[in-house]
Amino acid sequence: MNKPETTSVVLAGVGGQGILLASEIVARAAMSAGFDVKTNEVHGMAQRGGSVLAQIRFGARVNSPLVALGTAQALASLERIEGLRHAEYLAPDGLAVVSSQMVIPVTVSSGSAQYPEDAEAKLRQVFRRLIYLDADRIASELGNLKASNVVLMGALSTGLELPVETWQAAIRRSVKERFVDLNLRAFATGRAQGGARA
Repeated sequence: MNKPETTSVVLAGVGGQGILLASEIVARAAMSAGFDVKTNEVHGMAQRGGSVLAQIRFGARVNSPLVALGTAQALASLERIEGLRHAEYLAPDGLAVVSSQMVIPVTVSSGSAQYPEDAEAKLRQVFRRLIYLDADRIASELGNLKASNVVLMGALSTGLELPVETWQAAIRRSVKERFVDLNLRAFATGRAQGGARA
């Protein structure tokens, strides 16, 4: 099978989980590797609790930031049901990287909907290539729960052909100086976890 000229990545989660920063890191890593990069605006309700989707495309020349359904080489989700919600973006042989984090939406807390109990089993059924990890626990053990998005980017990096140095450079440029070391460790830990599960 011929490799696509453009690599498409979809990031999903809920508001407050750091999808915008994660998108910035992927885009900057691809730019550091010398690719043309296009990203879309983050869709959905970016305030805390709403569904959020970001799309990044990179290659020799990219004309549009929008990812067609069934074409993404990678899908990363900071919330497990958001991973299922956006599964249709992933190509059949694409890599899904999903955190086990559970965020209860308003529809569930109000009683008008039910949160699936068998989310992990459903994810394993839907995705042929899945890295499923507890990014929140890993980030907490490193000292800051907010780094869970960078843990997930570390796992995602195992499925994208971008040199590790470009990811590290992107992290240095994207986070405040006092958080650089923490985020580099979060990335390295996620990458190790992803490599072990891939």
